[in-house]
Amino acid sequence: MAWAEVPVDTKPPAAGAVLLTGIPGSGKSTVAAALAARFAASAHIEVDALQELIVSGGRWPSPDPDEEADRQIFLRARNACLLADSFVAAGFLPVIDDVVVRRAHLDFYRATLTAGPLHRVILVPGAEKARERNLARDKRLTTDWSFLETAMRDELADEKIWIHSAALTVDETVDAVLSATGLTPTVS
Repeated sequence: MAWAEVPVDTKPPAAGAVLLTGIPGSGKSTVAAALAARFAASAHIEVDALQELIVSGGRWPSPDPDEEADRQIFLRARNACLLADSFVAAGFLPVIDDVVVRRAHLDFYRATLTAGPLHRVILVPGAEKARERNLARDKRLTTDWSFLETAMRDELADEKIWIHSAALTVDETVDAVLSATGLTPTVS
């Protein structure tokens, strides 16, 4: 059997991308995977997994000043956008999950993701609920990041889609994301 070049991109492309954000413990990864599962062609881009691709020299975010860790936050965002642009062009709806609490970080996503509209959704279960979730999961955080909620509320106050998810199930949260973004599931 001879291999032939197969076109990767589709016409039309996907209807943009979703950036699902919130503080650690807000449910980003769980909701992103469930949201992506509602579409016939989708991808879940977990930005923490991109950080884990760094074999040597990786620096995770820290509450202490760390210029290299800050640089890597933008590196992984750039890589998430490159992946998302590629998936959009190929007809897959990318759902990115990342902790984005600063205006400069969100503006970087807006400027770097170019393949379609970026639907920005902020999950807000509240700092106490996020802390409770962090303590209950297998993935142990070395820092209590709930203080980021204040920065997020201050810097991203003008963002349109805030979903207060403390009392919602995963499916109810996904329904709220779909309603707020206007995206229509296409599971076949």
